[in-house]
Amino acid sequence: MASIFTKIINGEIPAYKIAENENYIAFLDAFPVVKGHVLVVPKKEVDKIFELDRETYNGLMEFAYDIAQGVEKAIPCLRVGMAVVGLEVPHVHVHLIPLNTMGDINFSRPKLELSSEEMTEIAEKIKSYL
Repeated sequence: MASIFTKIINGEIPAYKIAENENYIAFLDAFPVVKGHVLVVPKKEVDKIFELDRETYNGLMEFAYDIAQGVEKAIPCLRVGMAVVGLEVPHVHVHLIPLNTMGDINFSRPKLELSSEEMTEIAEKIKSYL
């Protein structure tokens, strides 16, 4: 069965897309820990990051690097943190999280509830810096 990310990639589920190319996609996390929380996903559906072939892994990191540059310019933060957890969706994904405190990357904290308008505004702002 296709992962929720594959459904986003295939356009079956809407998402606030930041960027996309032939092999990767970046979109806002639907359940962000902070404003500007982005997921970067390879289009190839693989469960674990270290099961990716090296070319896909390296491409994912390069794509994430470019997205992180836009996040850092668009969202007031001290830096952009990166986390790979992968327990909630069996499809490789990298979290890019604007950080101002160590608590900003705490996945057990309550998720933000942002309106569609806020999500669209955040996505557009990040896109404007890519």
